[in-house]
Amino acid sequence: MSFKRLFFVALMVTLLTAAWAPSAAPVASTKAVRIAVIMPSAITDMAFSQSMFSALKGVQEEMGGEKALELKYTENMFNVPDAAAAIRDYASQGFDIVIAHGSQYGASVQEIAPDFPDTTFAWGTDVNTFGLKNVYAYTAAAEEGGYVNGVMAAMLTKSKKIGVTGPIEVGDAKTYIDGFTQGVASVDKTITISKTWTGSFSDVALMTEAAKTHIAAGADVLTGSSQSVVGSIGAAKDKGGVLWFGTQADQASLAKDLVVASQVYDWTKMLKDIIAKRAEGKLGGEKYVLQLKNDGLKIAFNPDYKLPDKVKAAAEKAVAGIKDGSIKVEP
Repeated sequence: MSFKRLFFVALMVTLLTAAWAPSAAPVASTKAVRIAVIMPSAITDMAFSQSMFSALKGVQEEMGGEKALELKYTENMFNVPDAAAAIRDYASQGFDIVIAHGSQYGASVQEIAPDFPDTTFAWGTDVNTFGLKNVYAYTAAAEEGGYVNGVMAAMLTKSKKIGVTGPIEVGDAKTYIDGFTQGVASVDKTITISKTWTGSFSDVALMTEAAKTHIAAGADVLTGSSQSVVGSIGAAKDKGGVLWFGTQADQASLAKDLVVASQVYDWTKMLKDIIAKRAEGKLGGEKYVLQLKNDGLKIAFNPDYKLPDKVKAAAEKAVAGIKDGSIKVEP
């Protein structure tokens, strides 16, 4: 066989082998997802900010640590202009997802997001995406857990007087109390619920004084929301025997003998969904609502508080009723 013929045969074998060989498996991307979060209070506030930070840390661990998910945060951003500067700065640094964790940040997100069309923004608590394709909005149906806490509170109060200490009558702070009030009324409409709105999410001293006022008036059960409820819980501890119902995060560690239960916000599924959708090319345009039926809201009973069986049973019945729709709670 001539040299030219040998060369031609060898070339054909090579081409046919390459054509029928299985293609190489795609190489998985090793680039970490970069997430930044701006929060109005501390990551240890036992309330709103901690609920988000804990969820982010859990997702980071589940994904494989810092090499898979780079997480940066800025806390104590009560000042909205400072928060807006932080939001823009993280977007400028090329973070994939920027979370503005505070309803007061909505206008900032609306202004900044169009300048960074390749960045995913998420903010709450609200459901307004401003019609922007790179903005997710999220909120919590806080009235649901509020109702459950209200049922228990009504069954445990002896004085038939309950005190509420809230920040500002807006958002999930308001809907939580609305649900709590409905839960109390479902058990006993004669119970008096006194409400104090301090006008501040951060003023612990004001919250403390509000709680003391309710206690002095005979309240033996307290509830409320925001980062400053540590003041209310402290007042309950100082008095002794005054029960507390929490929301946003599990607050049992603040007063193991007095905290009966807490509604817990779990943002985990939402965060994982946002990360997955971004990987698919969807940067925003949707809203999320945490509910009992989707496990975004959970009732954490304090194991150190001896909750009567009938009260716990009533709470669990309320949870089941809200999930299946037989109990309607108005926000």
